[in-house]
Amino acid sequence: MRSELYIDGKWKASSDGGTFEVINPATEAVIHHIAAATAEDVDAAVKAARRAFDVDGWPETSGAERAKYLRAIAAGIRARQAEIAGLEVIDNGKPFPEAAWDIADAAGCFDFYAGLAEQLDTNPEEPIPLADDRFTSKAVREPIGVAGAIIPWNYPLLMASWKVAPALAAGCTVVLKPAEITSLTALELAAIADEAGLPPGVLNIVTGAGSVAGQAIIDHSQVDKLAFTGSGPVGSKIMAAAARDIKRISLELGGKSPFVVFDDSDIEKAVEWILFGIFWNQGQVCSATSRVLVQQGIYERLLARLIEETSRIRIGSGLEDGVLLGPLVSKKQYEQVVAAIEAAKVAGATVACGGTRPEGFDKGYYLRPTVLTDVPLDSAAWREEIFGPVVCLRPFTSEEEAIALANDSRFGLAAAVMSADDARAERVAKAFRAGIVWINCSQPTFTEAPWGGYKESGIGRELGRWGLDNYLETKQITKYVSEEPWGWYIK
Repeated sequence: MRSELYIDGKWKASSDGGTFEVINPATEAVIHHIAAATAEDVDAAVKAARRAFDVDGWPETSGAERAKYLRAIAAGIRARQAEIAGLEVIDNGKPFPEAAWDIADAAGCFDFYAGLAEQLDTNPEEPIPLADDRFTSKAVREPIGVAGAIIPWNYPLLMASWKVAPALAAGCTVVLKPAEITSLTALELAAIADEAGLPPGVLNIVTGAGSVAGQAIIDHSQVDKLAFTGSGPVGSKIMAAAARDIKRISLELGGKSPFVVFDDSDIEKAVEWILFGIFWNQGQVCSATSRVLVQQGIYERLLARLIEETSRIRIGSGLEDGVLLGPLVSKKQYEQVVAAIEAAKVAGATVACGGTRPEGFDKGYYLRPTVLTDVPLDSAAWREEIFGPVVCLRPFTSEEEAIALANDSRFGLAAAVMSADDARAERVAKAFRAGIVWINCSQPTFTEAPWGGYKESGIGRELGRWGLDNYLETKQITKYVSEEPWGWYIK
């Protein structure tokens, strides 16, 4: 396991020698120590990225050249998939099959953006038709510059890939700060990029506290773009800070996503997707469909099956075969989720199943998957993101009521609908005020499709061609081509 910062193509200790602990959430044991970057370290990383962009010529490389690096990084990730997945398990707590899936997706993300980098060579400019034939005009897209990327702890390598891959494809240079509690695989990404021959300064990775390293990135005057995934309150602070220098920003924030299940749905299929929508990654997913609205006609039957299947989910260390629910990521997160469940009970909710530490788990941040019913509409459990394995169920009668309840949220990241009636499913999908909508499923995510939310769930879109656009500026170039003089001042 690596422990140093990666700045300007070199591994370095923190400038003040500071480190922080890495804790395995399954055992609560300290398993490693990693360098805690200072503001001075971040300044060095930003200046390296600035030089690589302004002087060393990274933005002048062709898309095809950048694609070679991206594909080499993808190959490096795949070659070490099992090893890196294992690091995510002991760092984040998720079951190994989930981690392996994430690592494969991360490699695929680099491959995808390699293809889009090549397309930048194919279509470097867009001609603009003008009404005045004395001029020609074209639009060209150019890299923004130095991108500061700050990522969360729920998908450590995948979230890094979502930002680093499109930024490098566009011709930007990057300073990446992973979440303090899950930094192991970001450092492995630096090692893989280094082995791929990525030029010094193009990718820099600084580990440490958000209040120190993260803030230093946000405040640095030589950072042109801020890309953040995380909580709404932090996103709001980043937006305010970015306003000082008019930095470009993209924010992927929280959610409280609804899942509407109509009474013509197959109950078994609905239960499977409800489980996947909330218990994958221990419910620590920004798009988790944590508010489930079930039409009255099947509510009791579906609830009974959901409780039955929820109670069967195997809990344990992510390294054990057959485990489908690992520990929460940290003591802090565990305590916050438990507090949210207790607050829901005080507000009048019923714990239909789960909600407590499983028997036999004296160590580790384990929590039984939880189903809440009778949740008041004005309660925090219904309205605020819990970010844990907790789902709230509520019956509804009509389509109109379901849409109104689904949209009654300050968030708008994702939403799902299940129905055997395709026309109704499409109608409801269109009515959702959310950036990501699933029909007859929940949570599948594809690198090719845009990802982002409405309302307080963020600004901008990641993934697909939209993710590349995050790191490109559009320049107009207009040329006077007429042989006739302009003749305004000189006749």
